[in-house]
Amino acid sequence: TTAPLTSATRRRLAGAGASRGVAVVPNLIDGQKVQSKATTFFDVHNPATGELIARTPQSTPEELKQAADSCAQAFKTWRTTPPSTRARVMHKYQGAIRDNTDALAKVLTEEQGKTIADAKGDIFRGLEVVEMSTNVPAMLQGESLQNVAKSVDIHSYRVPLGVAAGIAPFNFPAMIPLWMFPPAVTAGNTFLMKPSERVPLTAVMLAEMANDCGLPPGVLNIVHGGHDTVNFICDNEHIKAVSFVGGNIAGAHIYERAGKNGKRAQCNMGAKNHAVILPDADPRSVVNQIVGASCGAAGQRCMALSVAVFVGDSKRWIPMIAEEAAKLTVGPGNMDGIDIGPLISKQAKARVEGLIQSGVDEGAELLLDGRNPSVPKGYENGYFTGPTIFTKVKPGMQIYDQEIFGPVLTCIEVDTFDEAIKLVNSNPFGNGTAIFTRSGGAARKYVDQIEAGQVGVNVPIPVPLPMFSFTGNKKSILGDLNFYGKAGVNFYTQLKTVTSAWREDDHVEKLSTAGVGAQ
Repeated sequence: TTAPLTSATRRRLAGAGASRGVAVVPNLIDGQKVQSKATTFFDVHNPATGELIARTPQSTPEELKQAADSCAQAFKTWRTTPPSTRARVMHKYQGAIRDNTDALAKVLTEEQGKTIADAKGDIFRGLEVVEMSTNVPAMLQGESLQNVAKSVDIHSYRVPLGVAAGIAPFNFPAMIPLWMFPPAVTAGNTFLMKPSERVPLTAVMLAEMANDCGLPPGVLNIVHGGHDTVNFICDNEHIKAVSFVGGNIAGAHIYERAGKNGKRAQCNMGAKNHAVILPDADPRSVVNQIVGASCGAAGQRCMALSVAVFVGDSKRWIPMIAEEAAKLTVGPGNMDGIDIGPLISKQAKARVEGLIQSGVDEGAELLLDGRNPSVPKGYENGYFTGPTIFTKVKPGMQIYDQEIFGPVLTCIEVDTFDEAIKLVNSNPFGNGTAIFTRSGGAARKYVDQIEAGQVGVNVPIPVPLPMFSFTGNKKSILGDLNFYGKAGVNFYTQLKTVTSAWREDDHVEKLSTAGVGAQ
């Protein structure tokens, strides 16, 4: 079922990506746009052109408090709203997202830079979590056991926490917010969302659509900013749980500060994902999948394949990877035929290109240099870095040790399968890994012995569908409950257990110091 959007919302979505003057992005509080009284702002640039397209406010302390208070007030009634009613909002919402994918993708590409096809993928992966959220009521069912003692029953319920909050990164403006607030609100919580100050427009559109689909005022509020907003979320007394996706420094800060204030926190952080290629794999499939998984989305995803480990004779395919990557077209994401869009900022481009130079300086062999790529006329000021392929890479080099977050693949050669497993397991991160082979025995050995939390067998980016959960581990996550799926619902809820005794009307309890279950 698709949601009937208001005519105003349709006009807003249709025109959101059109040419417009630079405006300040509004807060969204109690279902209304609220223009901030901020004095500090963050510039939002189109990464393909460098053009200033919006300004994100640092929401004032008063606005942050207003938004959190609004969530706390809305929780009083939302928590008792029947689960089926909450799920119907998600049914309408998934239809609205489908109907407006093109408009959302246009805005997402303008503010983040990724290609339109990649932007639609970003939206679709978030949409899948919205669809999963329609089934949240089934995940809230409790347990019961009769007669644990004479005429005594125990019932266990899963109940919402209260106000939850989300802090999202720049690289997935639609998917990550949709990982967070749909399961949280369907479970009965209210939600305070802070999108990345670099890409706020898509999240505001998604929140307005959710409100149009039936979320009551205050159930989903949007605020903006940088460190001050993050610290407010970690400190505010109303907020019971914090979800974060981003870098390790920020994640460690949020996890510690939120924890000290008695909040739950789940922090998905950095990664260094390895693929192991065995000589029996299909070479054409390996080349195509490695190139796409390392260079797609300009390498700006926490599940990008950034290290390829070639076992034995498979190393002869490395030049083929460089040849195929060289065919990829770099340019603005809204132009047909573009494979790789820009990096998010001028600073990101400088960092990635600095790491490329470090690879050269430290002795790696640069097969394909993506610096100063050819781009269409008129886009010379964009933040572009093209596909880059290194071989002869070793641990200890910066390009191996650091998360590059650009379209850069580092290739390592080893003699044996066991060496490859040891290398992958020695890495401190554990988001994901992949193996390419035709051997079931080798695949099973890899799955059994590898430590990373998400493993692909002939699948380069093994992100689970939302009937499962995103299960990165090691230094890629802080917190013991993962995003979306059952683990995500468990994160946003807690158990309440009720022990009840119903006796005959004339029954009188005897004095006992032993407690229930002693007889």
